[in-house]
Amino acid sequence: MAKLKIPNDWWTAPAQADNGNLIMVTGRSNLHHVKNTGFYNSRIEVMWKYESDTSGMPSLETSKLMEQAHDALCEAFDKDPVAVLVGIYTGDGERDWVFYTRSLHIFQRKLNEALATLPPLPLSFYAEDDPEWEEYNQILQTEIIPEED
Repeated sequence: MAKLKIPNDWWTAPAQADNGNLIMVTGRSNLHHVKNTGFYNSRIEVMWKYESDTSGMPSLETSKLMEQAHDALCEAFDKDPVAVLVGIYTGDGERDWVFYTRSLHIFQRKLNEALATLPPLPLSFYAEDDPEWEEYNQILQTEIIPEED
């Protein structure tokens, strides 16, 4: 069986929280073939609540640690795609990584391995079955597509 090719095409667009704070949405493009495999049916969100500045964004120190966590997660799941990172929300006092996974149990093990070298992080988790990738479809609606001339 050929290895599934997962594109690394990303975009970022601004959105707004209910309270008016800025939320930066980063989404991954061209994943419909991954969804259509039917293997990645569980959505898991990894959430990090942080002390924010007046605009709802993290401090420089917190954002650097978030970047280290992000890089560790990407490296782990790029090597072993038991899960696919499809989007990231940052703003209004929270960072939220959105993954679709084949196995919640293996995802948990891989996540713990990936973050083992970092200090304890204030992470919480939410998981549910989402075989239609409804959250990913919401993320895609945020993308700003340039108009053609």
